[in-house]
Amino acid sequence: MSDRGTYQPFTYYQLMETSLRELLVEKGLVTDEQVNAEVAAMRARQPERGARVVAKAWIDDAFRQRLLKNGTAACEELGLEIPALRLVVVENTPQVHNAIVCTLCSCYPRVLLGIPPDWYKSRNYRSRMVREPRAVLAEFGLRIPEAVQIRVHDSTADMRYLVLPMRPQGTEGWDEARLAGIVTRDSMIGVAVPTIG
Repeated sequence: MSDRGTYQPFTYYQLMETSLRELLVEKGLVTDEQVNAEVAAMRARQPERGARVVAKAWIDDAFRQRLLKNGTAACEELGLEIPALRLVVVENTPQVHNAIVCTLCSCYPRVLLGIPPDWYKSRNYRSRMVREPRAVLAEFGLRIPEAVQIRVHDSTADMRYLVLPMRPQGTEGWDEARLAGIVTRDSMIGVAVPTIG
């Protein structure tokens, strides 16, 4: 390339993904079209799917109980397939604030939240969130009172976490769609809380 400033070598993970994809295609196990369709479907997923789950839990206590007991089954009740993994939903309360991280890589409930943000995958977030969560949350603009316990949950290859944030005061009487509109991706990770106005 003549313009060396625009060249970016593959990262380790990009190289591994490309090598694995080429091998699977070469062996006839998948086609390029199948891989591209799966990638497009994954990129099309948005946090609105998770927001729908949270809003349903806010207005339907029986669903909230089922969600906390078995997140995978509760999501499937809503037609949201959670393939090949266990979804654990952790609930924020006035006494406990939850946050999620994946210390090994970037395991994340993609089926509900879409592609993880770059900061979630960063070594800085992955290492510091477990050691100094209060400081990390403050950097996101979220100041948790000292009296509130912070629990950090580490995702694994076969288990993902989703935070069920507390419903903000002032949303009484709101319907499910309006409630879903205030639930953000970051609040379902635990680095923010839903707000109104």
